[in-house]
Parts: sequence; C-alpha cells; structure tokens
Amino acid sequence: MTTTEETLSPAAIAEAEARTRHDLAALYRLIAHFRMTDLVDTHISARLPGTPDHFLINRYGVLFHEMQPQDLVKIDPSGQAVNAADASQRVNAAGFTIHSAVHMARHDLACVIHTHTADGIAVSCQEEGLLPISQHALKFYGHLAYHDYEGIALDLDERERLVNSLGTHRVMILRNHGLLAAGRTIAEAFLNIYFLERACQAQVKALSGGRKLSLPPAAVCERTAAQFNREEGLAHSQMAWESALRLIG
Repeated sequence: MTTTEETLSPAAIAEAEARTRHDLAALYRLIAHFRMTDLVDTHISARLPGTPDHFLINRYGVLFHEMQPQDLVKIDPSGQAVNAADASQRVNAAGFTIHSAVHMARHDLACVIHTHTADGIAVSCQEEGLLPISQHALKFYGHLAYHDYEGIALDLDERERLVNSLGTHRVMILRNHGLLAAGRTIAEAFLNIYFLERACQAQVKALSGGRKLSLPPAAVCERTAAQFNREEGLAHSQMAWESALRLIG
C-alpha cells in the first residue's frame, strides 16, 4: 500500500526511503542467494513511500550479491535520476520500461521483480504456460497473467500493453523472456517470485521425466488457490521475509 506525500513529514519520508533502500538491497542479495540472477541484467524496483511517483532501481553494472542501499538510484516516471548526485549513475533502459509501466499504473504495488532464470524462461516458452501440476503452481491458479514477447523492452509504447496484460494480477509470465512478480510490500513480492520460480522448476523437471502428468481437477485447483489467498496475507509474507533474511546474515 502506498502513503501519500501529504501524510508524511520530510523526516518521515527520509526515514521511509532509508528503510526501503535497506530492504530492497537485501532483496537483491536474496535473489542472488536463490540463484535467480542473470549477470548484470534483470531488475527489482520499489516505490518510495510519500513521494510523487519516485522509485528505486539498481545502478546498472552492480551484481546482485554486491547490492547495498547506496547502489540504488532514485528515478522519476521519465527514468531520470531525482537527485543530482545520481545523475551520472546508469540504470537499465529495459528495466525502466517494464518497472515504470507497473509502478505508474498500479499504485497498490510497492515492489516489482523481473527475472531471467533458466526455468522461468523455459516455462515462458511453453505454449501451455504454467501448468497446475504442483502446489506451488496452484498458488497462482486463476491469478497469473501473460504478456507476449515484443523484443527487448526499450519501446515506451509497450508500457500500456504490459499493464493491460497484467490486469489486476500480481504475477505475470513474459513470453519467451522470463518472470515478473510484484507485491504490496517487498516481502510479498519476494514470496511471489520465490513460489513462481519453484513452480517453474518443478514443471521443467516433471516434463523432462517423459511420463504422463497428473493434473488435479479444476475444483481442487480453485480451492487451493483460494486457500493460498486466504492464508497468505501480508503478515505471512513478512514472517517468510524475516526468516529468509537470516540466509544472507
């Protein structure tokens, strides 16, 4: 959830930015811990509470496992650095296209994660998309969007189509490209990408076995998705996040 500029004092805004920088840098390192990186490509962004559509994204060229709060660049909706001190710091143009599209249209989402993992790409290339064959996949049953590949996301015109594809969902498979997961908090975004990645890993392994797959009935799939939505609120995401942080010290 976002907080409007009017409800926060300048001191509170500064404190919120420091906290967001700390948590976002930690998320980058967690994504590295779980081997969801692609050298210097892919990106994670976070909306800054109390600001007029400013968000943080990684300085291009910093590896995820190296990420520290000062390595995050504050940019505006046009992709320009907000602070003069950041003006010389390069951000990934494709990252800006994808993330700004979501942030500008979905103010309910505080964090957006985009990955290029081998298993995520593999599933994005499969015509059926994510199959309802695992409990991890059923978390997203009926709650997963798809966006067709248009080339490297450098065209700002694609932002509208990305947003239309996402709709009201928080997770999306970018065809022939990778995965996108968002959340109302950094913790929720992390849990969404973790489950989506695990679902893709399970699918690739299951398909590689060459045996007929067992798919639960639609009613069971719907019930399981509802169970996830009922049980996994923000408090659960926060608990999982705090546990995961202990993995990176």
